[in-house]
Order: sequence, then C-alpha cells, then structure tokens
Amino acid sequence: MAQEIEIEFKNLLTKEEFLQLIKQFSIRNKDFRVQENHYFDTPDFQLKEKQSALRVRVKDGNSTLTLKTPITNGLLETNQGLSPMQAEELLKQGLFPEGEVKDVLLNIGIEIPSLLHFGSLKTKRAELEFQEGLLVFDESTYFDKVDYELEYEVKDFDTGKKIFFDLLKEQDIPKRETENKIKRFYREKVRRES
Repeated sequence: MAQEIEIEFKNLLTKEEFLQLIKQFSIRNKDFRVQENHYFDTPDFQLKEKQSALRVRVKDGNSTLTLKTPITNGLLETNQGLSPMQAEELLKQGLFPEGEVKDVLLNIGIEIPSLLHFGSLKTKRAELEFQEGLLVFDESTYFDKVDYELEYEVKDFDTGKKIFFDLLKEQDIPKRETENKIKRFYREKVRRES
C-alpha cells in the first residue's frame, strides 16, 4: 500500500496533434505499453459525487487497486497491490480485498457491497522524463471510442502548470478543458445507455 499526491495537467489531442507530438519527442511504437483500467462505483455514482474514482489497473501482468480522492491542487492516490487471485475475485465476483483502500472507502461513507464493476478502458501509454516531471502520451479505447491525451505529472503545481502550457503553446495545440479518463468513460457509458 502507498499513498501519494498526484498533481497532473492534461489536454485532449486530435489524432494529428498526438502523431505530431510523438514524432517531435521521437516516441517509437515499441515505447508504448498497454494497460487496462477497470472502473468501479455504486449504482447511484456515490464516488463520482465525491469527486473520487476507484479502479483496478492491470499493467505488465500486475494489478493495482487505486482510490483517488480530491485534495487541494490534486488528488490523493491510495494504491494497493493485488495478487492475481484477488484481482480476479474483485473483477469477476465483486469480492473486495481487505486493506487501506477498503478502509478509506469506508471512511468516506461508501458501502463496499454496493460497488459495481462498470467497465474497462484500455490505454496505450508512452512516458518520457521532461523538465520537472513526466510527460505521458495516451491513446485510450473504450466502447468503440478512441481518444488521445497528453498528461504532465509533476511534484510542484505552479512550475508544472507553466511548463505544460508553454509546451502546448510551442506546439500550437489549443488548451482544451479535459476531464479525467474515468469521467470521459462514464459520460460515454451514460450516453450509450440513454
């Protein structure tokens, strides 16, 4: 288990902008790794209401349970490694593992039995150290939708903000209001069900 503060800036990209950036930064096909996020919430979206998100990320054969809760200028991430059996039990049977994530969920008033697996989002991701942080190039697929995103993960909010928005300006990419992946995923899910 680990807790860390996540400060990141993000911007949705067109496919052309995405291709322009990976060319600019010499990102090759082999630099991309695939990860899959499995999202959870209650039927009435209690986590979403609390600006929080719960997921299992499967990457390189490892599974991590992550709860993101809001704090000033970022998110507090509570991460807990899962064994292959724990991940399978959670994804297929809804059996929630003991640990810090469960403790925090109970603390914020979420009833564990009410959590449902809402679906999955697959991301091809490349990462690159850039100035004061980590530049992340994401191509995400959910339902039959594909979107492209640039993220910048930093330790210092003000420095990171300046570097990220200067980079967008240099690359002639407009700043776009960008929700996180889980919000985009949920919006698409709701749109399809209405």
